[in-house]
Amino acid sequence: MWDVGLSRAGPGLLFKDILDQDAPDVLAARDHILSIAPDVLLLTGFDTDFDGITVKAFADTLDAGYAYTFSTVGNAGVPSTFDLDRDGRLGEPEDAWAFGDFRGDGGMAVLSKRPIQYDAIRTLTAMRWLDLPRSRLPLSYFTPDEAAVHPLSSHGHWIVPIDWSGAQIDLLAFKAATPVFDGPEDRNGLRNADEIALWRHYLDGALPIKPTAPFVIAGNANLDPMDGEGLHGDIVALLNHPAVQDPKPASSHGGRIANPEHSSNPRLDTVDWRDPEPGNLRVDYVLPSVDLRVVDAGVSWVSNSENAAFSHGLVWVDIAPLP
Repeated sequence: MWDVGLSRAGPGLLFKDILDQDAPDVLAARDHILSIAPDVLLLTGFDTDFDGITVKAFADTLDAGYAYTFSTVGNAGVPSTFDLDRDGRLGEPEDAWAFGDFRGDGGMAVLSKRPIQYDAIRTLTAMRWLDLPRSRLPLSYFTPDEAAVHPLSSHGHWIVPIDWSGAQIDLLAFKAATPVFDGPEDRNGLRNADEIALWRHYLDGALPIKPTAPFVIAGNANLDPMDGEGLHGDIVALLNHPAVQDPKPASSHGGRIANPEHSSNPRLDTVDWRDPEPGNLRVDYVLPSVDLRVVDAGVSWVSNSENAAFSHGLVWVDIAPLP
């Protein structure tokens, strides 16, 4: 998975840049993906649309067998009609159900060389935050009307079944809220934690939708196990879930850009943010189920240039052929 940062100031602008084939960041992202050539790739931080034409256009530029794509808009940029940030103004990006200038802003997209079982895709994006088991929605901050309709997902939670040589693997895709930019109520931090906790509840059978196949959880959790802001215990709990294995993808680049004041192993860091705060963190994850055999794993970074810079590395995990 890769939080690629291909986002623009308005709807349709990324699609235009892809078609024009002259935007340096689009071309650099294309080249980096081709250098890794994963069978299945989740992109986050990628502008999407209702019909999936943007990701399809991007897949066509890769010319590497990505015949199957899936994307849709999430909750980013969807107007809430409420003054969620309490600044006395309505209709700002901060008042959307998740921060965004437009629907699909910085969303998610799947590219696959393996057939996607489209009829079996399940999404939890519309799930109300209050409906999550042991929801931590801060009722003291939100009004009853806001709390009654507030979605949990900031971008989305998807279960995307993929045909792997006759067997099925479920891609559990998500991008969680950033656990900052709020007040003492910690609404973003609590939302981030509950977006991560959703997958634990799913694996425990506590949601109406139940696990049915081997899986790979992939996404930008926006949370490091030890460093930076947020409720670290929730990502630690997911990493330690008995149904999940953590291959600990690493890179020498992470070690070279280490923050000496951080506690986590810097080789596992997946994002290079401003130093010293928030600094470099592990926020992007690819976590196979324990019934899959991991062959290798790593984090592949782009050599940034003056015209195209990427904060996140591409996190990859190789799994053995299914029996």
